[in-house]
Amino acid sequence: MNSKKVLIAMSGGVDSSVTAALIKDAGFDCVGATMKLFTNEDAGISHEKTCCSLSDTEDARSVAARLGFDHYVFNFKDGFKRDVISRFICAYESGATPNPCIDCNRFIKFKLLFDRAKILGCDFIATGHYARIEQRDGRYILRKGLDESKDQSYVLYSLSQQALAHTLLPLGGLDKETVRQIADRLGFVNASKPDSQDICFVPDGDYAAFIEQYTHKTYPPGEFTDENGRVLGTHRGMIRYTVGQRRGLGLALPEPMYVKYKDTENNRVVLAPDSGLYSDTLTAHDFNWILFEDPGWEFRGTVKTRYKAKAADATVIPLGGGRVKIVFDTPQRAITRGQAAVVYQGDAVVGGGTIE
Repeated sequence: MNSKKVLIAMSGGVDSSVTAALIKDAGFDCVGATMKLFTNEDAGISHEKTCCSLSDTEDARSVAARLGFDHYVFNFKDGFKRDVISRFICAYESGATPNPCIDCNRFIKFKLLFDRAKILGCDFIATGHYARIEQRDGRYILRKGLDESKDQSYVLYSLSQQALAHTLLPLGGLDKETVRQIADRLGFVNASKPDSQDICFVPDGDYAAFIEQYTHKTYPPGEFTDENGRVLGTHRGMIRYTVGQRRGLGLALPEPMYVKYKDTENNRVVLAPDSGLYSDTLTAHDFNWILFEDPGWEFRGTVKTRYKAKAADATVIPLGGGRVKIVFDTPQRAITRGQAAVVYQGDAVVGGGTIE
């Protein structure tokens, strides 16, 4: 038995279950933990449609029992409401489009869960993310998962050196098919359980309906305009739109038009043709450096502006105060305020920040 103790984040899904099996096989002293993040009724959704349900908890407990270690359920609802849901809603209300999975990793998994791991005397936490952590020259490096189609390094860019030093990601060198094969071979109840596709607390993807239900507020209609201020129609509330959107505008126009930006001050949604959505620069704030500390001078890298976006060649210019400017070699489509800009060199994460 390895003398090191690991707290394993177990959602009830196949990835975290196989993570638990691999950590156990490696000889660590294991304990499982499922995080209770919200009640479905609080979010206005049915029991069947989301994570954090009783069945998910039972699936996680079943796997822990089969592997022979203790399993706990931690109530992190207050922290999740404060640091994930409230931030998500505030971002939408301000005209931004957030990625709440990043906040969940930053404030819940790698903060609250870390704190609980210390209380339990654990040396590490382990999660089912598809990414890799390596140590080089005394620094911890975050690398892409070997299965690029499942890589989740983008949503982990906010991890500190301390968090990276005490995190195990055993799925980083595997592909999803192999993970399911392992689960099936071990007889796990969730071996064929489908992956979650949407934000966990908005499983149907209707962000506006969730925000209205959660806040008990209505968001007033306003004008659709083109870039010259010509009125094109009436929108149904600012929170229903995001940069690059075409479907669901409810307009009959002579050419396809897309959301270019949201003028929250005047409650206007500004539309443009596809050619008007491209930009070659962005500025990001709250930048977290991983591969190296802020060098103070510009350097080259590739940058992703959305989770599923292709990384694009760019020059990165540190501005100080946690801000960077990024200049792309070729203009990028629909760069969106509130999303993350994550910088890579090769398969290593240099760092990332929130797009202004």
